[in-house]
Amino acid sequence: ISVVQELFVPDGVPGVALRWQVKGSPRVAKLHIKPFLSGRDFHSMHHQNPDVSEESESQNDKITWQIYADSPTIHAHANAEYENRPEWYNTFLYQHERDRGLDSTEDLFSPGELHFDLAADDGYLLLAADSPFGSLTKSNAQGVATLFGEVAKRERERRQKLGREQRIADSYIVRRGEGKTIIAGYPWFGDWGRDTFIAMRGLCFTHPAGFETGRDILLQWSTAVSEGMLPNRFPDQGDTPEFNSVDASLWYIIAVQDYVNGAKSAGHRVNPQDVERLHTAVTDIINGFIAGTRYGIHVDDDGLVAAGEPGVQLTWMDAKVDDWVVTPRIGKPVEIQAMWLNALHYASSFTDEWNALFEKGRASFAAKFWNEETGYLNDVVDANHEPGNVDASFRPNQIFAAGGLSLQLISDVQARQVVDQVESRLLAPIGLRSLDREHHDYRAHYGGGVWERDGSYHQGTVWPWLIGPFVQAWLQVRGNSVEAKREASDRFVAPLERHIETAGVGHISEICDAEETFTPRGCPFQAWSYGEYLRIKRQLLKR
Repeated sequence: ISVVQELFVPDGVPGVALRWQVKGSPRVAKLHIKPFLSGRDFHSMHHQNPDVSEESESQNDKITWQIYADSPTIHAHANAEYENRPEWYNTFLYQHERDRGLDSTEDLFSPGELHFDLAADDGYLLLAADSPFGSLTKSNAQGVATLFGEVAKRERERRQKLGREQRIADSYIVRRGEGKTIIAGYPWFGDWGRDTFIAMRGLCFTHPAGFETGRDILLQWSTAVSEGMLPNRFPDQGDTPEFNSVDASLWYIIAVQDYVNGAKSAGHRVNPQDVERLHTAVTDIINGFIAGTRYGIHVDDDGLVAAGEPGVQLTWMDAKVDDWVVTPRIGKPVEIQAMWLNALHYASSFTDEWNALFEKGRASFAAKFWNEETGYLNDVVDANHEPGNVDASFRPNQIFAAGGLSLQLISDVQARQVVDQVESRLLAPIGLRSLDREHHDYRAHYGGGVWERDGSYHQGTVWPWLIGPFVQAWLQVRGNSVEAKREASDRFVAPLERHIETAGVGHISEICDAEETFTPRGCPFQAWSYGEYLRIKRQLLKR
């Protein structure tokens, strides 16, 4: 005989559905299942302690456990006999955590045992946190088998309707309170401001059905503007939001621009009141930067944004170990200016309040960032807030000023030089290296303990999400011709599609090594990586 296990995670509930079937005709087939429970977030380990509750509630085919007062209630539906038998299972070893230099052993609590008679019927177990599975169906399903069948049918129909790409895109979109947000990656990210606004451009605004979701997310975040900043992270519980990002609010404006302009061309009805609320948030962000805000973020006399102070990391290159900020980039980072000037340029569509500031900033950018000696853009000017001090490290951040956003800030000749150099020096099969190989801080491989990994995170490691702005700029300097789009599809999209079947299957990884064999690293399911893939495929390469 053989036993077949079926497992799936349905949309709309934090849970999992399982079925076991016996193939063959056994006279006796008993299956015994022990659930293992913990109460922790994804950055910590669970260890045996006296505070766990050993109680359970069991009635007919429903069982509930709540092992800690502040942890979710676990609801189980099972066509099994339940035996309450609390016990600890200790020292589970997690090999990847051990390899990453993290706490790697865990103790899990088993509240009891489920006994299934598979000779009599298939075994069903539906587990969910907070919301029981019954909330997914409109009928009063009788019996676990019926409930499983209804949930499975609903999920099968949803997947067939959406298709694979959109189903994968939707897997990053979740509820937060009464609204929606985007999980930056699975299994260890929450919803991050910067990641949300980058990812939603592809996850939401490349599909007609996604504009409503994107609007809801943008409206929800519009209420969180504080002194011109948006939180870079909402903790799941307990702590206050973290405003440690200079670019999260600027990416928000770019996402608003994509929504307002893209919705019209996609035939999605845009509510003028919604646009007014979004533009109010845009105005608050710009005014906050002009007035000056946290961490030394302010608009300087040259019309550009200066940011940073010792001990904090404000750009997307945000690795920090203890007190070591690996890439502080204090001063005027190149991509921050590109986004700031794009924000002012977009705001000119509904107000002329900042036109003079935009013109000043654009002229300053051209004068300060182009490095005539190297033929590319400096990564940071007025570094460490010292006028004239520049960091000329060759990084991918300059691509945003060379056509990687809607507003190109340098001449066509200069943009072509930047794009060609980025292609020759930074391009890897599924993304861009974060630092040129000739730089003394370059790291070819990502691995080891926390210090080793974070020390290489933005010092060479390849980032797939950067392929989006790179392809946008690459096409821009080639006139967005049909021939260029065909070549871009073969050269830049095909490697991504091969990768989709190799790491987090169906998805695109957070990062990969900077050299052969370009091993996928980090989070295997990353929202902005997949979002930018969709934006390239559905939008940039559209003919």
